[in-house]
Amino acid sequence: MSVVIVTGSSGLIGSETVRFFHDKGYDVVGIDNDLRQYFFGKEASTHWNTLKLKRELKRFTHEAIDIRDQEGICDLFRELGRAVTVVVHTAAQPSHDWAAREPFTDFTVNANGTLTLLEATRQFCPEATFIFTSTNKVYGDTPNRLPLVEQPTRWEINQTHDYFKYGIDESMSIDASKHSLFGASKVAADILVQEYGRYFGMKTGVFRGGCLTGPAHSGAELHGFLAYLVKCNLNQIPYRIFGYKGKQVRDNIHSYDLVNAFWHFSQNPQSGAVYNMGGSRHSNCSVLEAIHSIQEMTGKEMKYEVLEQARSGDHIWWISDVRKFQKDFPHWAFRYDLKSILNEIIEASSSRIKIAA
Repeated sequence: MSVVIVTGSSGLIGSETVRFFHDKGYDVVGIDNDLRQYFFGKEASTHWNTLKLKRELKRFTHEAIDIRDQEGICDLFRELGRAVTVVVHTAAQPSHDWAAREPFTDFTVNANGTLTLLEATRQFCPEATFIFTSTNKVYGDTPNRLPLVEQPTRWEINQTHDYFKYGIDESMSIDASKHSLFGASKVAADILVQEYGRYFGMKTGVFRGGCLTGPAHSGAELHGFLAYLVKCNLNQIPYRIFGYKGKQVRDNIHSYDLVNAFWHFSQNPQSGAVYNMGGSRHSNCSVLEAIHSIQEMTGKEMKYEVLEQARSGDHIWWISDVRKFQKDFPHWAFRYDLKSILNEIIEASSSRIKIAA
């Protein structure tokens, strides 16, 4: 039986990947040691999702290995060998602000951990497809130099600009910009995945995500935009908006749509492929627009404040141009728009609140 290895298997994208490939008939081995709890506190722990996956999926095995543990990772890959046909690497330290607190932890998780996984794949299952969840933060704050126009509820790019219709494509430079330390560690990992594809001829794909979201997200203030917004609304917790008058724009892609893209890539992989992958013009909003939509859907008023100071390296406006992926994989399409995404998050968050009560 073919095996799929998923790192960060209890997180948002990892757990969606586990379920998706399990439903396709694969045996799935998940690697997750709940570092998210260490990063963001007990409320962000993914342990609940680990238990859920183990309970519901017959061909799922969980391994609590730190991806920085070269010996532990190599032992696992050696044991599974060439039965491994796909490696989906979603484990990461995902926050700008947290990275500045512990730069060594951030870099070793994001960069060294990725190197450990790539080398284990090359040594023990070199024919496997390696898929990496990167980030639009590899472009640093270059998007903030675009000609942006302030509107009542959002920032928007000038309509005469090439990016207006479809969003930002992969030709944007990653140089001469402020990345944040998180962005720097993800750049290192991103380039490593590309290089293992080009230098060693491995089948590797890099997906530079916008806001990745969905009902399985353990949202926290420093990571998990829509999930944390919903959590604050339902629990009447004040929400803090960092800068840009709350008009900063994010494109939001449902975890299913992203993982479905992983699936399509795994069926016809390339070496060193890079794709911007987000909600595009199909699914995007500003923070203020998201708050308004959530209030309408839950019937609860949102308590929030807008701080003057923005997060270092954060984007004012980001919308992904996904046409490159759509050209390479024309049978892939979005299933979820913003309203259906929010509906699912609200329903899942409400259920978890009732269970906790």
